[in-house]
Amino acid sequence: MKKIIKLIFLFVLAISFNTHKVFAETSSDLLKVDWSFKSFFGKFDRASLQRGYQVYNEVCASCHSIKYLSYRNLSEKGGPEFSEAEAKAIASNFEVTDGPDSTGEMFTRPARLSDKFVNPYANKEEAKSSNGGAYPPDMSVLVKARKGGPDYIYSLLLGYENPPAEIKLDDGVYYNKYMYGNKIKMSAPLSDGLLEYSDGTKATTEQMAKDVVSFLMWASEPHLEQRHKLGFRVIVYLIIISILVYFIMKKIWLRVESKV
Repeated sequence: MKKIIKLIFLFVLAISFNTHKVFAETSSDLLKVDWSFKSFFGKFDRASLQRGYQVYNEVCASCHSIKYLSYRNLSEKGGPEFSEAEAKAIASNFEVTDGPDSTGEMFTRPARLSDKFVNPYANKEEAKSSNGGAYPPDMSVLVKARKGGPDYIYSLLLGYENPPAEIKLDDGVYYNKYMYGNKIKMSAPLSDGLLEYSDGTKATTEQMAKDVVSFLMWASEPHLEQRHKLGFRVIVYLIIISILVYFIMKKIWLRVESKV
């Protein structure tokens, strides 16, 4: 029995080692950031999330949608935590199509907290036509969908550079050392001083990249902090139950031994 347990332990250990090794090899070239949300007790940086929304709104939203988020999410716990008044003001800057009205006509109105983020394009074909045939992906789960997660998106935003002499690029195509295949149809979206942060933080390319990736990570997992808290409570509960079971079993077997 002990040999079987040892073999199982060694098998699990080998799998864990190989998984870690493969992950390290595939992500070794990516830029590393000490993300506040990565650890078991990780939390989002509220100020960074609010700045990240500003970067998304002023830079990314003209091409990329976040179709699974509603404006009310901006004021909820665990997210940017704008006040309700601020979230309403943000929503009111956008118009949505609603209706029909009493005459059967559709109409536009300012967005409300209950509305989803407004899509920059009416449909996929319009999006492709406006971007040289390339479809800008929705950013709702972009961070979770890409291998390397937040490190990959961060690296991609900072990975634009002049191509090596042997690489030829077509018009409208750019070289990015972190992009799969190194070719991308999106020009470098960030540059120093591109915008002015409302909280006075210096808008360097690295700072904007970090903030917008943090925001996109939250968009991908808006309940991350709640899951971390729940996971911690479950572990504490299991530890307590395990200790109780141990002492109960010890007491039961003690009685059995005494009878024998």
